[in-house]
Amino acid sequence: MTYDPTGHLLLTPVDHEAPARVRRLRELGLGEQPDPAFDEFAHRLADVTGAPFSMVNFIDENRQFFAGLHTPAGSHSGTDLGANAAGGGVGRFMARDHGYCPHVVVRRKALVLEDVCDYPRFAGNPVVDEIGIRSYMGAPLIDRTGVALGTICVVDTDVRPWGRAGLETIKAMAAELVEQIHRREDGLF
Repeated sequence: MTYDPTGHLLLTPVDHEAPARVRRLRELGLGEQPDPAFDEFAHRLADVTGAPFSMVNFIDENRQFFAGLHTPAGSHSGTDLGANAAGGGVGRFMARDHGYCPHVVVRRKALVLEDVCDYPRFAGNPVVDEIGIRSYMGAPLIDRTGVALGTICVVDTDVRPWGRAGLETIKAMAAELVEQIHRREDGLF
């Protein structure tokens, strides 16, 4: 477990690679605005996994940005995940200490939580109480330079038995999206 200097347990891992990630995201032109291709990818990810929410998520030092987002209602116009001020939309930004994608980026490995409440470290995350997230599955987007740019992930408000098939699916789709990002960088997209 990781503790801050005062001895308190940190629920979000320390991310020493964040400055390099931010530089690489800027170089690629990612992480600042929604992208229709990433929205389409998130929609397909939701279809493949049967999850109501899916994201293409880029992470900087302070926040997460959903460049691709799929929700059950299809609304994602707010600024924060959860109900927005206008009432009911899901937004493109979330604090870095909310959710599980920061763990995936730091670990550089896929993470499957069929019931987040089964894991004390993850059950205390703000998305459990504030949004009602009960299950999560995500995989890192590691580019050709070795930088973990962010994640793709799916979440549900119900417990989900993702299993080995879910893990293999999320990893394969992450590899597919990384190839798409590489084609963009090479000017082939």
